Amino acid sequence: MSASPSTRRVLAAVLAAGALVGAAAVPAAAHDDDRHGHRGRHSSIVIGDVRHDGHGHGHDTRALNREWVEVKNTGRHAVNLHGFTLTDRDGNRYRFNRLRLDGRSSVRVHTGSGRDTRSDVYQDRRHQVWDERDTATLRDDRGNVVDTETWGRRGHHDDRRR
Repeated sequence: MSASPSTRRVLAAVLAAGALVGAAAVPAAAHDDDRHGHRGRHSSIVIGDVRHDGHGHGHDTRALNREWVEVKNTGRHAVNLHGFTLTDRDGNRYRFNRLRLDGRSSVRVHTGSGRDTRSDVYQDRRHQVWDERDTATLRDDRGNVVDTETWGRRGHHDDRRR
């Protein structure tokens, strides 16, 4: 069975239109990945708010506990953070241990000492970690950068491009 010339022309036009739509979609997808900057490719785990102590209160536990970095799960599903690390520009590192972060929830990583809960964990440090000008880097359990947050002299600056 052979198609008429008009049927072949319509079919060719439909296939050509489909190819154009498909070609246009590829650059759009690549551009979408670029806009996240330092954010992990498909990660729902991001650095949220940061509270640093610019005055460096040294050994004051309460002051150290007011210094924290928030790690958020923006997705719907829980994520096991076991083995994830949070580091500063000077190389100070906190490793998450047995923490499952529920979907659409967050945990604050405090510098000082305290009892770990689902929403607050403690690095048990005796000195300030986060400076007035610093970068927090979150890595997964394989060492891949998931997200970064940088702030500086001119105020809070977010490296992520949203």
